[in-house]
Formats: sequence, C-alpha cells, structure tokens
Amino acid sequence: MTLSPPHYLSLKASVISIMLALGACSLNPEYTRPAAPVPAQFPVGDSAEHTTHPGSWQEYFTDPELQRLIDTALTHNRDLRVTALRIEEARAQYGIQRADKLPGVDVTGSYERSKMIFARGQSFDVDMYRVGLGISNFELDFFGRVKSLTTAALEEYLATQEAQQTARTSLIAEVAASYINVRALSERIRLARETEHARNLTYSRIVRRQQAGLDNAIDLKAAELQLEAAKASIAALQREYTQALNALQLLTGQPSIAVNTPQDALDSMDFSPLPAGLPSALLENRPDIRAAEHRLKAANANIGAARAAFFPRIQLTTNIGLVNEHLSGLFSGASDKAWSFTPQLTLPIFNHGRNRASLDLATVRKEITIAEYEKAIQTAFSEVSDVLLSREQIELQITAQSRVTATEQERLNLTMRRYDKGIANYLEVLDAQRSLFDAQQQLVQLKQLSLSNSINLFKVLGGEWQPA
Repeated sequence: MTLSPPHYLSLKASVISIMLALGACSLNPEYTRPAAPVPAQFPVGDSAEHTTHPGSWQEYFTDPELQRLIDTALTHNRDLRVTALRIEEARAQYGIQRADKLPGVDVTGSYERSKMIFARGQSFDVDMYRVGLGISNFELDFFGRVKSLTTAALEEYLATQEAQQTARTSLIAEVAASYINVRALSERIRLARETEHARNLTYSRIVRRQQAGLDNAIDLKAAELQLEAAKASIAALQREYTQALNALQLLTGQPSIAVNTPQDALDSMDFSPLPAGLPSALLENRPDIRAAEHRLKAANANIGAARAAFFPRIQLTTNIGLVNEHLSGLFSGASDKAWSFTPQLTLPIFNHGRNRASLDLATVRKEITIAEYEKAIQTAFSEVSDVLLSREQIELQITAQSRVTATEQERLNLTMRRYDKGIANYLEVLDAQRSLFDAQQQLVQLKQLSLSNSINLFKVLGGEWQPA
C-alpha cells in the first residue's frame, strides 16, 4: 500500500510526537546527597541551628577604608576577572550542549551540473538548482542521552559559578587580612619611633652624666647600642610595611591606589559578631561544598548518558524545498517541489567493549567525586574548628599580654626613678626598656592575630550568606 503525501506527513508528525514524548525518559541513577562525614557539633562555639550570617561583606567589614579597598579589589583584581571569564566559558559550553536538545533548522542551497550520456553516443548537459529548508541529524532523545549530557553541563556550569563565589570570598578575606597587616605594621613603627625617641633622650642624659663623672664609658656605649638597635628596628619594620602595602595594592588591582592608615591603635578595628552554628549549615553556606555537590550531580548525569549509549540512537534528517533547472525560475511558480525524510537508526552491536568501558569510567568518576565531596566537608569542618579553637586562646593571650605590657611599663618607670636617685645602674634601665618594647610589639601582633582570626571565620563559614 502506498501512502499519499498528506497521509505520510501526518504519520510522520505522529511518530515524531511520540518519540519526543518518550524522550523524557532518563537513565540517570537516583541522586541522594551523601551523609556529611563530620561530627554533629563543633568543638566550641555557638551551636544554634539558625544563625545570622552577613548578607553582604559590607555588613561584616564596617571600616570605611577597608570597604573602599575591598570594593576596588572586587572591581579590578585580575584573578577574580579570570574566574568570571571562566563562568562565561562554562555558560557558553552549557548553551552549546542545551542546543542539542532542539532541532537545528538550516537553509540550504546547491547547484549541480552534470553530463548525461545515452545510447548511440548521445549526451546533453543538465543544470539543477535547489533551495530548501531542513533539519540535519537531529537526535531523538529516546533514552535521555542528550538530556543527561545537558544536565551534566548545567551542573558543571553551576559548579563554576560557585567557584567564582569562593574566589570572591577569598579575595575579600585576603584584602581584609592584608589591610590589617598594614595597620599593624604602621602601629609597630609608631611604637618603635616612640622607643627611639625615649632612648635618644636617655642617651643624651647619659652623655651629660658621663661628662659630669656620674656614668662611665660603658654605660654610654650601652645607651648608644640601644639607640642604634631602635633605628634598625624601624628600618626593618619600614621595609615590611612597604612590602605589605605593595601586596595590598596588588590585591586591589590598582598599584598606585592610596591606602590611608589611621594613627589610632588596632583596638578601633572590629567586625560584626558571626555565630558559627551547626556543621550542617556549612553544606548550604560554603560555596566550595556547593560546587563539589554540583560536580557530583554532573557525574551522576554522565552515568545516565553512558547507560543510554547501550541503546539505539535515532537521528532524523528532513528537507523541503524547490528544484529548477534555471536559477531565475527557482522561486517562480514553475519550480518543482521536493522533500525528503530520512530517519536513521544506530544500534550498537559490537564495539570492543567501548560502551562498557565508558560506563565503568563514569561510575568510577562518580565515586571519585563522592570522595572529593566528603573531603570538602571534612576540610570545611576542620577549618571552622581550628578558627573557633584559636579564637578563645588568642583572646586569653591578649588579656595576659596586656597585663605583661602594663607591668613592663611600671617596671621601667620605677627603674628610671631608681636610676635617677643613683640606686639602680644603667643596665637595669636597658633591660626594662628592651622588655617593654618587646611586650608592646607582641601585643600588637596578638591583636592582629585576633582580627585575622575573625577574618578567617568569615571565610571558612562561607562568606556572604546566600539562600540555597
């Protein structure tokens, strides 16, 4: 029985509709998030289930100068710009893969000239012009292969987006830590200059006392050595300050940007409180964990695509157009109408185990991705635990070091009064000055460590909070 073109086209449309409907089939394994391989509680810290994380970094880093530097870095930092371009690359790849789910319609045009030879040596030339609208090699996603590949591409794209958030959070934390380092070095230089000024006054007094016969040459040389040591400390700290300033400017992406360092102590720097919450919150707040889970979902989808490779692949090629032996008459009513419908079925029978190896590879890669996902959770838990444990100990150190510094200052004052009365020798004064200077420097470093710990807490908890 021969079908007329209208009946044939109707049948063709019905077959295509059925195949497209069946294309919703998926061979992906059912996805289940692996259990978090960490304890239910942090060693220390707030264990409230519902915590308030900063909606933006401005809510946590409230210092105006620091906000200006972070905003500049987010705009001009080259590493962050490369990460953003990686997202555009992944978005383009996902767009290409997603396009495979829909048929591509092309306009084709061709010209053919041939020579026909008949019996008795008769021949004549034939010109043929064609123009048409058609679909080429469109795969009917009967078993979900294209859908699985599209899902995998989407998850990889989402993982790349999370990687950008990780890079953004890291950059914010690095700028903050670098700025704190510049502020700390500025304060240490100020203390060193105050120490140099005090030792210079002491040196001048000893010169006068030595000229009056009250002190000997050894005391004078000792005072001179202490004064030169203070100058050397200033030079070393100034070198560190310049290097820290260069590092901060590099992070901002603006090498010539001015950095204002107030003269007030680090005590004026403070960040908003940030509760830790339960480890389960890390699964939603840490972008690196979310990225690892997206990669796990992509690996899961790749298994579905590998499974679908065992089943037949159906491709359609269609074309409808006009044919005429003259180009000028191609679009006239005299042209002949032509159409073609070419379904193609590919059934894998024997390919030397290639499909089986591809499925095994996809399965192994999923197991690797599960291990990487679990490692990301364990790493996050360890980082938060370390920061929480360190925070309490650092505060105890600052309290103790503050008392040490105050005591050293009282000791120096008493020793100077004893020295002025002739009760103490100058070596005791030198020892008290040196101890006070060291205590002051250690106190500034501990305050810097405390602020850095708060910055790390912001980073390890996932930075800016985003709803899942």
